[in-house]
Amino acid sequence: MNVRGKAFVFGDRIDTDVLAPGPYMREPMHVLASHCLEAVDPDFASEVRRGDIVVGGESFGIGSSREQAVQALAELGVGAIIARSFARIFYRNALNLGVPALVCATLEASRGDELEVRPVEGRIINHSTGREFACEKIPTELMAIVAGGGLMPWLERKLATERRT
Repeated sequence: MNVRGKAFVFGDRIDTDVLAPGPYMREPMHVLASHCLEAVDPDFASEVRRGDIVVGGESFGIGSSREQAVQALAELGVGAIIARSFARIFYRNALNLGVPALVCATLEASRGDELEVRPVEGRIINHSTGREFACEKIPTELMAIVAGGGLMPWLERKLATERRT
């Protein structure tokens, strides 16, 4: 499952409170998502399109373990998240909710660059600059979960298949 889209680039230590702001946590997901990252980029939620790629620095997704941080990005259609490092729980939440998250220490990208993410190969191509970057691969088994829409839909299908056999 390769992803190609426009880059939205953020710095270090983007926390879950910025991704899913507390004042909107009781609102429906589409309302919460409309405020995703507004503290650092007020235009993000209105400009991001399905398949676009969020690029972060160190410790992306630090803070609370709220799943809503990833759900907001998924609601907005984000196709992949790339960062130098992730908070452990955020990283696993991303994969469990069907959003590929890749660790890439060397990626160079600017807002608006056209990126192609190849998670199983561990490769990112910046089509705007013509450069390629190696990143940590996402194992095929985990990509099956991501491609299946996340852990719960994947498990439901797996259990249904096992019941039939």
